[in-house]
Amino acid sequence: MTQTIDQVQGTTDPAAARRDHALTLAAELRSGYLAGSWREAASTFDVTDPATGAVVASVADCDVADGLAALSAADAAAEEWRASTPAERAALLHRVDTAMRADQENLAHLITLETGKTLTEARGEVIYAADYVRWYAEEAVRVHGRSSTAPTGDFQIVTVAEPVGPCLLITPWNVPLAMVTRKLAPAIAAGCTAVVKPAELTPLVTLAFARIVEDAGAPQGVVSVITTTRADEVCAALLADERLRKVSFTGSTAVGRLLLERSGQRVLRTSMELGGNAPFVVFDDADLDLAVEQAMIAKMRMGGQSCVGANRFLVQEGIADAFAARLGERMAATRVGSGFDEDVDLGPLIDERAVAKAQRLTDDALERGAREVARAEAPEGSCYLAPVVLDQVPADAAIISEEVFAPVAAISTFSTEAEALARANDTEHGLAGFVITASLDRARRMAGRMRSGMVGINRGLVSSVAAPFGGTKQSGLGREGGPEGIAEYLDMKYVAVPAFG
Repeated sequence: MTQTIDQVQGTTDPAAARRDHALTLAAELRSGYLAGSWREAASTFDVTDPATGAVVASVADCDVADGLAALSAADAAAEEWRASTPAERAALLHRVDTAMRADQENLAHLITLETGKTLTEARGEVIYAADYVRWYAEEAVRVHGRSSTAPTGDFQIVTVAEPVGPCLLITPWNVPLAMVTRKLAPAIAAGCTAVVKPAELTPLVTLAFARIVEDAGAPQGVVSVITTTRADEVCAALLADERLRKVSFTGSTAVGRLLLERSGQRVLRTSMELGGNAPFVVFDDADLDLAVEQAMIAKMRMGGQSCVGANRFLVQEGIADAFAARLGERMAATRVGSGFDEDVDLGPLIDERAVAKAQRLTDDALERGAREVARAEAPEGSCYLAPVVLDQVPADAAIISEEVFAPVAAISTFSTEAEALARANDTEHGLAGFVITASLDRARRMAGRMRSGMVGINRGLVSSVAAPFGGTKQSGLGREGGPEGIAEYLDMKYVAVPAFG
């Protein structure tokens, strides 16, 4: 992007100027990026600002024909990109990484405009997204096979990692840039081509990222972006096409099940990062300051709209009252408003449906006997929701079993470690869990017995580009990030060759 933000400096209303700048950027992003070119679709759909409800852009509403055209381009480019050297793929990703960091502010403005998250958090997302690109630029040249002598001694076993082939990457709205790079960077590094389908609510920053990839020199067809309101029919057509070899999806468990069913018809490689219901377990021996600080990170990151965010706070009886009071103080002090205001801690939720769900779960808990400890203030209207802390939430409250995806903290108490573990595992999901304790032995026991793909010990943030991100049970299949992430885009071929000597 060539726009600057000089106009923001020195204005009487910097927040309004930042939003106007974002609107200027959004106006440039109307087309779909298909087969290495920008194309207008027959129809468009509106993108809205959750802070105001106003339409901020209209983008191409791609149909099945557009989707198949993108897949054709990915298939046509597949052999040439597969034959590219690891060094060439790494060089492309390094150029993308450099460009992202140089364009951090513009990308952050677009993220804030379409998600509502604060500029501080949006800036952090851009760097986090770029970190994935850099990581897989480095992993591109470190894909390993092995060679060993067969037990019979008469031949060698050689394994070679090869690209899976054309991929469909379906990304969510809550972390729209980082989830693209977490999928696309390893695909490119592995030698795969890809069709990216961003969330309908947040297509803008993905389109901006496609420009960066294009400008960095990606060959035609290596990356396409399909923006659409007809995701079900477009994705169904792609999944049924014999040229597609893999699908990666981040989103709800319900949609993940449907995609797995359709993928099974053609035995596609799949990566599924689905819903969560993360327990945040606090033991009596925990440092209270640490517990509250990490609880705020685990709960309030992305305004609670995170699949790995703490959904259930399980607090041992001896520390429960103090923890609830302290967490209430912190949550009540949260400043809610436009993400373009640098003094704000929390922006709006993504849309009115998210607000309605959070309100339903809060009301249900209160009706069943939960106690409201604290509530922050929030602007009237649009998609704003005041952060709230609920204590003594009963086990039958819907918020215990449903993912709230909002700044609502639900606290329950427990007596023993065994009870804490049983309740932590009492969910169909198994994405992440958190344990706060001063006991290393207890931390090891809990981490070993919690049925989740990730566990944070005395920390509320587990995401890292160097770590495998993913869940168990109904929270998904496969891993993203770390050296494990590129393996999701590689097939392992075994070759039997004559013995040496």
